Amino acid sequence: MRCLGLDLGSRRIGVALCDPDERVATPLTVVERSASRVHDHANIARLVAEYEVQTVVVGLPLNMSGKVTAAAKSAMAETEELRRALDVPVLLHDERLTTVTADRSLMEMEMKADARRRVVDKVAAAVMLQAFLDHRRNERRMEA
Repeated sequence: MRCLGLDLGSRRIGVALCDPDERVATPLTVVERSASRVHDHANIARLVAEYEVQTVVVGLPLNMSGKVTAAAKSAMAETEELRRALDVPVLLHDERLTTVTADRSLMEMEMKADARRRVVDKVAAAVMLQAFLDHRRNERRMEA
């Protein structure tokens, strides 16, 4: 099943996609925020249709102790909007440290700061989506 991962930011939405076997998440694109969430969500809906996505996973930015932050509340509210805008299930998944992990990985690749800024959101989306896929795979193993 194809999953699309979203890292919701105030300026950009990082987007990642997994393979049909749900093994590997890869960065896909960055959706630049417009003045309208309806427009932004229509762009996401186009990606869902284009890549035949069956589930969308939105990163939930909890704080390090797991508490809901203002950013997490905003992500939860936007997730509800996405659920109404998309014809596929929209799930939330903990994204703590995904942007930090993505930025460190890009720095290790010796990417310059301006180049990192252009891709960090989609890499963070891939880190979050990969964590979701790994978690789901582990749950299935434990059930078997």
